[in-house]
Amino acid sequence: MARIGKKPVQIPDKVKVSYADGCVTVSSDKGSLSRTLHGDVDLEIKDGNITVITLSDDRKTLALQGLYRSLVNNMVEGVSKGFERSLEINGIGYRAEVSGNRVVLNLGYSHPVEFDLPEGVSAKVEKNILTLMSIDKELLGQTAASIRRLRPPEPYKGRGIKYTDEYIQRKAGKTG
Repeated sequence: MARIGKKPVQIPDKVKVSYADGCVTVSSDKGSLSRTLHGDVDLEIKDGNITVITLSDDRKTLALQGLYRSLVNNMVEGVSKGFERSLEINGIGYRAEVSGNRVVLNLGYSHPVEFDLPEGVSAKVEKNILTLMSIDKELLGQTAASIRRLRPPEPYKGRGIKYTDEYIQRKAGKTG
C-alpha cells in the first residue's frame, strides 16, 4: 500500500518550493500555486526532492499521503510545463470564439452562450477544437467539465461538446 505516496517528487531547476505552517507554495516564471495540507501529513524538502511523510500509520493517513503527493506533483508540473485540455464541438452551426476572458459558444440554442473563464485559465479556438490552458490542473478540469455540461454529446448523431480523447458510444435510431 501507499506506493504513490512514497515516491519523491523531483523539483525542476526553475521551480521554487516553500513550505511553512502546513501550507506549500510552488512558484516559477509561469505563476504561483499554494495549497494547505491536511494535519496528518507533512512535507520534507531536501536535495531537490519533495517527500510526503505520514504522522500516523492508519488507512486514512496512507490514503492522504498518496493524495497529497499527487496534488504536490501536479502543482510542480503545472508551474513548470502547464496543462492543456481540448474539447471538440460537433454539430451543424456549432462554433466557439474567444474574446478576452470569455468564450462565446453557438450550440444550437436560440441565443449564444457566453462562458466566463475563471482567473488563470486561457483558451484558444482552431476550427472546432477549443483548447483550454492553465497551470492549475484542478481548475482546468472543472472549467472543461463546466463547458462540456453546456451541451453534452448525444449518442444518436454525436452533436455536442466532448473531450477530444473521449469516445461516444453511438446508438441506432428508430427503424420504421
